[in-house]
Amino acid sequence: MSIKLVVFDMAGTTVKDENYVGLAFQQAMKNQGYEIPLKKINPIMGYEKPLAIKMMLEVYEPDTEHITDNLIQVIHRDFVANMLQFYRTSDQIVPLPNAEETFEALRNQGIKIGLDTGFSKDIADLIIQRLSWSDKVDVVIASDEVANGRPYPDMIHKMMQQLNIADAAEIAKVGDTEVDINEGKNTGCKYVIGITTGSFTREELEPYRPTHIIDDLTQVLDIIAS
Repeated sequence: MSIKLVVFDMAGTTVKDENYVGLAFQQAMKNQGYEIPLKKINPIMGYEKPLAIKMMLEVYEPDTEHITDNLIQVIHRDFVANMLQFYRTSDQIVPLPNAEETFEALRNQGIKIGLDTGFSKDIADLIIQRLSWSDKVDVVIASDEVANGRPYPDMIHKMMQQLNIADAAEIAKVGDTEVDINEGKNTGCKYVIGITTGSFTREELEPYRPTHIIDDLTQVLDIIAS
């Protein structure tokens, strides 16, 4: 069965991320009094961000009564404001090597391009605008557009509905974190591809058992062709 859709993560997979996301998250937590090292933050950056905030609070806030929806919303608003400011003004918003070339090669084969992300829609839309990708991808789904973000399959299911794809075995998922891999597995994607350009090294990806681990996006073309 041939592949009809490849779903890519954004930051760290197709969009350059020199820990910009982790640093913005760290600052938003710090503003509320939580000092969290980046090595604890980076592994959860693929999650929907309010959930990632809750996960960190459950570790760093000893009084569970303080972990309220309001606190999570305050931290998330701060994170979103930091990210929007960065993505509006930074000259570091660039595609990762071979991202656009891979998109073009896939679309030339009639394969749709999807992007999904743990960001909220306002951030995702700004990234697409800055990169001029609206004509390069077919569908973009952010975590706040579905009931459950990654690792649940909701974002890919929404893409399938929009693109009239009935079988997840016609989809490949590509991402740089364990939550990307688990999203692909939970959806039933034929290929679940980890990439080493973002948060996780090859050794850190291996325990989650993706179908493939790659170092360059052009390798997606070889996997699909095989």
